[in-house]
Amino acid sequence: MTTRSRRAAAAALCTLALSAPLLGAAPAFPAHDVQNPARVPHTSGLELPRPTGPHLVGRRPLHLVDRHRTDPWVPTAGNRELMVSVSYPARSAGGSPAAYMTVDEARLLVEARGLSGIVNASAVAGARTYGHVSAPPAPGRFPLVLLSPGFSMPRSTLTSLADDLDSRGYVVASVDHAYESVATDFPGGRLLTCAACEQVGTRPERAAVVRGRAKDLSFVIDELTSRQGTWLSRMIDPRRIGIAGHSIGGAAAAATMAIDGRVRAGADLDGDFYACPAGAGLGRRPFMMLGAESTHSPKSVGTDWPDAWSHLNGWKRWLTATGAEHYSFTDLPYLAGQLGLSDPAVPLSGERGWNMTRDYVAAFFDLHLRGIPQPLLDGPTTSHPEIAFRQP
Repeated sequence: MTTRSRRAAAAALCTLALSAPLLGAAPAFPAHDVQNPARVPHTSGLELPRPTGPHLVGRRPLHLVDRHRTDPWVPTAGNRELMVSVSYPARSAGGSPAAYMTVDEARLLVEARGLSGIVNASAVAGARTYGHVSAPPAPGRFPLVLLSPGFSMPRSTLTSLADDLDSRGYVVASVDHAYESVATDFPGGRLLTCAACEQVGTRPERAAVVRGRAKDLSFVIDELTSRQGTWLSRMIDPRRIGIAGHSIGGAAAAATMAIDGRVRAGADLDGDFYACPAGAGLGRRPFMMLGAESTHSPKSVGTDWPDAWSHLNGWKRWLTATGAEHYSFTDLPYLAGQLGLSDPAVPLSGERGWNMTRDYVAAFFDLHLRGIPQPLLDGPTTSHPEIAFRQP
């Protein structure tokens, strides 16, 4: 591969604002735990970063159906559906290893960016994670953190963050919103694609996505905390709930807090808010904005972060990373580096991007859901020289 083609492939892999044709829908299924879909062995050579906490990582896929809402993108599909990966502190590493995604999900992710023949879908699907499906849960009650991915991105792109938080003693629910991902496997052999990508383009339309996701995420909280007597409800402390998201998922984090007082703290990873007024409705609950310096500094053109900052009335931080780009806060640059596809136009390496995301998000939730002091959040540090504290 030439230097030019390698750089083009890297840029494509790390700018996955994807759109794919609808593959069809089937009737909704009731909410239930689902079996781990067909996955490939961990022989691809790709691996996600090892979690840094003391706990082993358990994972269970969960299919949820909101019978009070019709899907906004494909009304003929019926009720609104969600796929959730619930990660939790495990007592032991029992169960099968949890792979990154299914081969079909990876295939459409790769094809949508014209990377067939450059990136092997099976290699991406088989990237090593540190979760174990249906591993026995650890004793105790833990804070719950919800994660919402960027528009068109599958929930798997936040797996490293989910696994690391889980290893530190959090239950983490990573959510795929039906028809808003390039590819998500649902029960019944259904591979749902991004019908919303064909319907969303303007800021008001993106604001509608944010409002819909807020309803989705509040519903997930309902489901995870109301299943009385189940292993999951026994693990979750409903008094300590946080939320974070990347891109439009970060906007959804703020919007969920605005409609659901159960969420105590939230973080936005490089996403505009789209709501009007941005950042309103959170009261005095803490919120952190962590973004790329090139697009979310106080002088950046087009961002609504200054407006959001003025409406955040509680503990708040506005952090920007020099040399980062939009996907620096996800798994994609980390995996791209292992594929030899690091983009030379992005100074911050995938590993550095992962380290800053892990450290600041974990510090934020440790402070606000556990009450553990975090000097990292008090000002610039030599351990993360790329991070600037903004106080416009």
